[in-house]
Amino acid sequence: MYLFPAIDVLDGKAVRLYKGDRTRVTEYGDPLAFAEKWVEAGAKWLHVVDLSGAFTGESGIDSLITEIKKRFDVQVQSGGGLRRIVDIRRRLDAGADRAVIGTMAVSDPDEFALATYTFPEKIVAGIDARGGMFAVKGWTETTNVSAVSFGKKCKKMGISCALFTDISKDGAMQGANVCESMRMQKETGLNIIASGGVSSLADIKNLQESGIYGAVLGKAIYDGAVDLSVALALARA
Repeated sequence: MYLFPAIDVLDGKAVRLYKGDRTRVTEYGDPLAFAEKWVEAGAKWLHVVDLSGAFTGESGIDSLITEIKKRFDVQVQSGGGLRRIVDIRRRLDAGADRAVIGTMAVSDPDEFALATYTFPEKIVAGIDARGGMFAVKGWTETTNVSAVSFGKKCKKMGISCALFTDISKDGAMQGANVCESMRMQKETGLNIIASGGVSSLADIKNLQESGIYGAVLGKAIYDGAVDLSVALALARA
C-alpha cells in the first residue's frame, strides 16, 4: 500500500483543518521543513495541497512544488485551486507528478474531460464526500451527485486512481472510514487513496488488509500519534 504524507498549505504555512473548516486551523510552520522531514522518514510520495487555492480558485503553490522537487528525491501528488487546464499544466510543469481534480468536474465538465485526455495517467480524481454526496470548492459546497456515481464516471473517462476523502473524518483523529473506502474501490473500480481520519497504525493495517491502494497521513504524523517511518515499513510489508 502507498502512503502519502500530506502538506496542506494555507497562506504559505503547513496547516491542518478540522473537518475542512477554515476557521479551525492548526498551524505547523514551513512546508519545506515538513517536506524534508517526511522524505527523511522514507516517504516516496508527498500529497501537497493548496488550501488557499481550493477556497479561492487561484492556484499559488507552484513555486513550492518546484522547490520540493529541486531539493528532494520524491514524487508529488498535488491538488487545490486547479479549476482550468492552464492551472493543471502549470502545476505539472512546476514538477507535480500527478494532479488531483475535483471541483472542475462540476464547474466545467468539458474542461475536466479535456484534462483527462490531455494528461493521461496524470489526473487523480478528487472525490470528497459529505454524507455520501460529492463536495466541491474546498468542501464549502455539497452537490446533488453521489460520490460513487462521480467515481464511476471518472473510471469511464479513463482515470485509474482517486483520492477519496470522508470530510466528517478529516483532521478529527477518529479513525479512517474503511468501509466507505472499500465500497468506493469496489463499486467504482478505481484505485482508492483513503484520506481523512487515519490516526493509528491500526488504521493503516485495516486499510492495507482491505486491499485499499493507498492512504494520506495528515494530523497523525504532525502530532506524533503515528511515526511515519514505522507506518511506511508497515505499508511496505
